[in-house]
Amino acid sequence: MSVTVRVPAKVNVQLAVGAARPDGFHDLANVFLAVSLYDEITATPAADGLRVTCEGPDAGQVPLDRTNLAARAAEALAARYGRAPDVHLHIAKDIPVAGGMAGGSADGAGALLACDALWGTGASREELLEICAELGSDVPFSLVGGAALGTGRGERLTELEVGADFHWVFALAVRGLSTPAVFREFDRLGEGLDIPEPVADQAVLDALAKGDAAALAVAVTNDLQPAALSLFPELSDTLAAGRAAGALAAIVSGSGPTTAFLATDAGSASDIAGVLRASGTCRDVRTASGAVPGATVLD
Repeated sequence: MSVTVRVPAKVNVQLAVGAARPDGFHDLANVFLAVSLYDEITATPAADGLRVTCEGPDAGQVPLDRTNLAARAAEALAARYGRAPDVHLHIAKDIPVAGGMAGGSADGAGALLACDALWGTGASREELLEICAELGSDVPFSLVGGAALGTGRGERLTELEVGADFHWVFALAVRGLSTPAVFREFDRLGEGLDIPEPVADQAVLDALAKGDAAALAVAVTNDLQPAALSLFPELSDTLAAGRAAGALAAIVSGSGPTTAFLATDAGSASDIAGVLRASGTCRDVRTASGAVPGATVLD
């Protein structure tokens, strides 16, 4: 017997970041949208302990030891229910690695749901979300999907209404960016400045609820974008190429370095993707839409 769970990537349509807290984290107002790029995590019983394998684009960059969030999720669930984490977790990866689209968090949420189903632990949604929050700030949203406002470190979620599909183009960069490094650069750039408390922008929430891509394009913001561009200046060329191709909005996704381009519809997204592929400013281009459901057990 095995269980396979499909988990989506995310894009942040608003990422407001507060000053560093005493614990080193930052308060956030993080508006997540789950999009149709997926990892699939398959959990299979194992007699020899916990093992992680991975296939797909950039699989060689995925850690296969117990630093992997999928492994940590299995261990956390097993510990809570007093059992050994004897499981083989196989990740079929399609979400960019170190790309600011929560690929590692998706694997953690997917492994948690897959192990819960495989072991028959019957954990409640609240228990699963509690474990997700222990694993990382983005992991709860990977479980929930759709659209949500994340506060605190981003782990406290309020689900949001979405009135229509939004179409996106994602340009994958030639290298990754470390999320901790981007936050450190955010802190460095903000030294001596008065950084306001992060709050959700009502214009973003209203645009999502109405399904209004043009209104969303005006409202999208990412407070980490200056830090990502400081560490990876070439991303400015990719953003410019996407704008020139007709994107309604161009933004760094989360901590980067993936760049996200909002399109009017699927046809426009395809056209923008073609221009970006030919621009020489990125290594690959993907199209996706959202909102889509979070972690889902497949038949």
